Amino acid sequence: MIEVKDILKRYITGDIDFTALKSVSLEIKKGEFTAIMGPSGSGKSTFMNILGCLDRMDGGTYFLNDQDVSNLNDNQLALIRNKEIGFVFQSFNLLPRISVLQNVELPMLYAGVSPKERKLRALSALEKVGLSERVKHRPNEISGGQKQRVAIARAMVNNPAVIMADEPTGNLDTNSSIEIMKIFQKLNAQGATIVMVTHEDDIAKCAKRIIRFLDGKIVDDYVVSERTIL
Repeated sequence: MIEVKDILKRYITGDIDFTALKSVSLEIKKGEFTAIMGPSGSGKSTFMNILGCLDRMDGGTYFLNDQDVSNLNDNQLALIRNKEIGFVFQSFNLLPRISVLQNVELPMLYAGVSPKERKLRALSALEKVGLSERVKHRPNEISGGQKQRVAIARAMVNNPAVIMADEPTGNLDTNSSIEIMKIFQKLNAQGATIVMVTHEDDIAKCAKRIIRFLDGKIVDDYVVSERTIL
């Protein structure tokens, strides 16, 4: 599903030359639930941005769902993001002036899906995350945990190859965090491939695999032996 080899990422600003990723290589198979961890400045967020085709690498190769995305132009990367990747962000990234249903429909709008099909698929996705009763509400009328469930519904509505979650519980209380991780575990059990950045050990243990970054390199990569099943 994901194969990266010798990924290099440098940031050059004035006299500062900082290498954020140093020859990073790994594979993530279809159906895996992987947590990426590491302290601030370790390279984990930069790596996630490259996996999500939000940032470009300065060296190496990246295959996503058997397609080489290493040297695609901006328009091609935008198509890959819409077709192959579902994003879940810490800050939810919902549009405040439209309804929950319309927020979930957005990726399909960009993909050219018909209005009837958009509505059917959005309603189905919202049902899967337990928000069938909130479809007409706007984001400011629902809780933080519900907003994140809307974001998950939006992420999965185009049947992406992989769901990428960046600190998905970072703005949530404990109970809401548990509910979100239950949804991720359920989606993974149904076959979804999930890559999640988190700084919380208990959240990471809900995944099946943990990859730790330090100073731009992978320093640990292991299967979770005492996995938390919610």
